[in-house]
Amino acid sequence: MKLFLDTANVDEIKQAVDWGILDGVTTNPTLVAKSGRPHHQVIEEICKLVDGPISAETTSLEAEGILSQGRELASIHENVVVKVPVMREGLKAVRLLAEEGIRCNVTLCFQPLQALLAAKVGAYIISPFVDRMNRVGENGFEVVERIKQIYENYQFDTLILAASIRSPLTVLQAALAGADICTMPFEVLSMLYQHPMTEQGIEIFLKDAAKIPALQAVRS
Repeated sequence: MKLFLDTANVDEIKQAVDWGILDGVTTNPTLVAKSGRPHHQVIEEICKLVDGPISAETTSLEAEGILSQGRELASIHENVVVKVPVMREGLKAVRLLAEEGIRCNVTLCFQPLQALLAAKVGAYIISPFVDRMNRVGENGFEVVERIKQIYENYQFDTLILAASIRSPLTVLQAALAGADICTMPFEVLSMLYQHPMTEQGIEIFLKDAAKIPALQAVRS
């Protein structure tokens, strides 16, 4: 499963790149607005840092507007993937963008039939919002499993990206459900490394290592 960072914070992205585990980045208007910088400027900088898919979202609700915004975003860098909500006008635009060779991430997916429609129009990625489903009593990861089954049944290439991730447990559940990608905030990505037993073990080993006689002392 590929690990993406869900952020427009360039400092967070730089740290994750340095760790060597980052495969891509997803952004949305809310995240870009927090940066206080122009949308295109943020996307351009992220593309310079990450050699992988970078999702940038359209805001129009009409197919023609989505097409225009999508083409503009895709022109920033070859790694840009255009994010489009799963709605009628959005899927119309996705089909046309796909025909032009522009990859699309169909977002705000909450049920398998939406994912089926996205795959049929040529979506590169489908993004089920698993934690938002979990919060209203639905099983977000059961939705991921059903999408995966549908895609396997009909040999669709569309990648399943588990979005709306809020804890390491949901990252684990995404991996067990078979998601191709999991995108998460920087805080959650950082927590994947952590376990108190690991920290305790390191502390013990370092204390014991300090008791080992130095080489020079042994020779003397």
